[in-house]
Amino acid sequence: MLLAFSVAPFGTGRVDGSVRDAVAGAVREVRVSGLPTRTTSMFAELEGSWGEVSDVVKRATEAVQPFGSRVSLVVKADTARL
Repeated sequence: MLLAFSVAPFGTGRVDGSVRDAVAGAVREVRVSGLPTRTTSMFAELEGSWGEVSDVVKRATEAVQPFGSRVSLVVKADTARL
């Protein structure tokens, strides 16, 4: 499957509203996954099985959680049989 997602915290408490550190933690999880990936300014894309990609999304979301009171997660997936 091919999955694209974005994740960001809300309620960071930062005066500048920056989510840079939180997003860096999520990107780290994507890069260490070992799956084929592509990271853009809007989404991280992963390619793998349901289990593999959902595990990475979960870890990336968990990496962002300490940075805010809430987390926004947007997911788009292509599950075509190959």
